[in-house]
Amino acid sequence: MLFNMLKGKNFRNFFFSDIIQGFGVGMSTIGANWYVLDQTGSATAVGFLLALNVLAGFLCFPLVGTLTDRFNRKQVILWAHVLRGTLIFTISLFFIIDGFNMVYIYLFTIINGIGWTIYMSASRSLTQEILTKNELVHGNSLIEISLQVGMFLAGAVSGILYKHYGFEFILFMNATAFLLSSFFLLRVSYRTKIDVKEKEESFIKNFKGGIDYLKSKPKLFLFGVISIIPLTTTMVFNVILPGYVQDLLQADSVVFGISDMFYGIGGLLSGFLASLIVKKLTKPRTITLFFSLATVIMLSLGFHHYVIWLFLGSMLIGLSNSTIRIHMNALLMDVVEEKYMGRSMSVWMGISLLLQSGLAYGVGLLIDHSHAGIGFILMSGIMLIGLILFIFVHHSMSKRDRKENFVTSSQV
Repeated sequence: MLFNMLKGKNFRNFFFSDIIQGFGVGMSTIGANWYVLDQTGSATAVGFLLALNVLAGFLCFPLVGTLTDRFNRKQVILWAHVLRGTLIFTISLFFIIDGFNMVYIYLFTIINGIGWTIYMSASRSLTQEILTKNELVHGNSLIEISLQVGMFLAGAVSGILYKHYGFEFILFMNATAFLLSSFFLLRVSYRTKIDVKEKEESFIKNFKGGIDYLKSKPKLFLFGVISIIPLTTTMVFNVILPGYVQDLLQADSVVFGISDMFYGIGGLLSGFLASLIVKKLTKPRTITLFFSLATVIMLSLGFHHYVIWLFLGSMLIGLSNSTIRIHMNALLMDVVEEKYMGRSMSVWMGISLLLQSGLAYGVGLLIDHSHAGIGFILMSGIMLIGLILFIFVHHSMSKRDRKENFVTSSQV
């Protein structure tokens, strides 16, 4: 059973820690997007904010990957949580004292971008260390559930909290969430598997070793690139949603928050359904199915503007993106060597962040000159590219490649 994995103390504490930090991140991200749109009336400003968020993460990704592979991954997350929570709490005080100021918003965004990049690289590497290979699909399903429960709760309350208490209160709650998440993470105990020889190498040489590892396995590298496409479209979704709700649906922050909540519900469902679906369909067919579903739903949202359809569409997009991530992450964790996992994840995250940065600002400009529906059409196109790339890579592999789960190098 899926939830039997929570009987183990280590994974159970990591699971609760992940839910709480996801709640904090989701709540502040939703709140910041609506706050900026509320104060400026510009989708371009929202897009620039998210572009800055991912650009900050992109610029630090080489350091993050090496940091994750050289040091205890739990300690990396703990220090990042404490520092992030302290800085965000300080920024909330600035807002209370000085009022709205885009400089403070930019500072928050930079901190959020760097912190998220560190967390994604270190937490997924930590997961690989505390799970066995036989637990990877169930483990990744539960990780997706934990992330989406956090986002679901954030979507449910952020619009209401913003409407009644303001963005400053949301920031305070965000800082508190990181500290509470750290409490559960402290209770995770395991024996770290860091390569002592690599730990003694320079950061540059260490990072280059990770790049060389991926260069020797081009199919694995491309598969990792395909795996970050759903994450990229999720960022674009966050740019589109405020303007879509405000301009096309003529609704308020509560509808905005509920829309995000339905995305979280879809992601939550994927965590429960992933292990059941794979019993009926092969992994390639599952990935193909959900890439196709997301493409169609996003295209439909671009042309049909109804509140109820946005709620349903958000749920189906969350279901599709999360299901793709669960199966592709399980595959990557199975085949990437543990000592290279942090650097491999940081390379793929870096590519994702670079794409997100350009798309976030570009989509914001496009929406200001057209309408928010065009953003969903663009999202549909991105998912279609992911579907085509996946089919191409899968069919170009030999039977031996498939048997060895894409781990073979270019020598095959």
